[in-house]
Amino acid sequence: MKKPYVSRRTVLQGLSTAVALPWLESMGPLTSWAADAEPAKAVIAPNRLAYLYVPNGINMADWTPKSEGTGFELTPILEPLAAVKEDLLVLTGLTADGARPHGDGGGDHARALAAFLTGAHPVKTDGTDIRNGISVDQVAASRIGDQTRLASLEIGCEAGAMAGNCDSGYSCVYSSTMAWRSATQPLPKEVNPKLVFERLFGSGGNADRIQRDKLRKSVLDFVRDDSRDLQSRLGKNDQRKLDEYFSSIRDIEQRIERATHLPEVKAPDYPVPAGIPKEFPDHLKLMCDLLVLAFQADVTRVSTFVFTNEGSNRSYPFAGVSEGHHDLSHHGNDAKKKEKIRDINKFHVTQLAYLLQKLKSIPEGEGTLLDHCMIAYGSANSDGNAHNHDNLPILLAGKGGGTIQTGRHLVFPKETPLSNLWLSMLERVDVKVPFLGDSTGALPGLVG
Repeated sequence: MKKPYVSRRTVLQGLSTAVALPWLESMGPLTSWAADAEPAKAVIAPNRLAYLYVPNGINMADWTPKSEGTGFELTPILEPLAAVKEDLLVLTGLTADGARPHGDGGGDHARALAAFLTGAHPVKTDGTDIRNGISVDQVAASRIGDQTRLASLEIGCEAGAMAGNCDSGYSCVYSSTMAWRSATQPLPKEVNPKLVFERLFGSGGNADRIQRDKLRKSVLDFVRDDSRDLQSRLGKNDQRKLDEYFSSIRDIEQRIERATHLPEVKAPDYPVPAGIPKEFPDHLKLMCDLLVLAFQADVTRVSTFVFTNEGSNRSYPFAGVSEGHHDLSHHGNDAKKKEKIRDINKFHVTQLAYLLQKLKSIPEGEGTLLDHCMIAYGSANSDGNAHNHDNLPILLAGKGGGTIQTGRHLVFPKETPLSNLWLSMLERVDVKVPFLGDSTGALPGLVG
């Protein structure tokens, strides 16, 4: 017998919240996409996309399952995911070619984060002439972002500079930024949970929000009117900067316009964060909570989450590692150093497990919130000592609205572009583009 759809009120109680969801059953069913599968079934839920990044490579011997298919065993690093194993795909053999030097010498950390979601090779510069590619999250945001209050959400747990030299002549923006709206417009992440909460749910009442929006719109109107004749008097670089500036203004205007048409989002029954927690594990968990709330309340359906910046030398004493992460990643095949890298990797995966279990605990439609998500996790560095960018550590969690057969370890041919996975995820939110970065086509085998 078919279970009745879970009511909106019941969904909200799943996380003890009082969020008013903009997405309603009365809007009618959304048909899930499934390639080479049976006719798609109607599901009363949208798909969400999240991209999570960890730096400095992985101890791959303790990451990669020994067997393929459904019978794989969780490795030491993946053990924390035991409760959600059947909701996972472990993907082996994917490559981020854009992270390779291609004649540019050092800078593998900066290139790795910059290339992860773009599939592009960033221009080597520590000046203002940065150039990368459009990231997959922003491709999705540009197509489905008008359905939610925020087109996308960019968060992280380590602040990073947006200028200066951070990695062998590469700008710091490459090492600290994963989301790129255009080839020259990176989107900085927010690391303060309090500011993330306010962006998601605002501060003050609805009347205050309306007044703030009116004030913002009047300021934007003034700026636009005051700058109309400016562009013809500027050089090429300044014209580009002005274009990006007005693009940001248009984004704010569109958000204000969407807010007038979408149902009000009430602040959840969740303590408003006071700021950045002192302890790093608490910071990570708090950001995971906010990501869950953002998806549950349908404030956004697209997010990026950088655990720490590429090349980060943070220590992990709470995981028994007092040395810096980046220093340890240059392990020189020292067994003790590799064990410590494994422990850091396992700590990160433990945070992923926390996020996935929270998503899985929330009923939605005929399944759970996790069932209607695609959570990609991994790095564009494989072994931190070798600085190689093939055979990457990549996980994909969630069933994508029933379009992904999880609980498997899939091994792809050598040099399969990571961007092929991004194309496949885009298709499952009904966004079809001919290519992304170095992609060669959608990744096969996700349906089973």
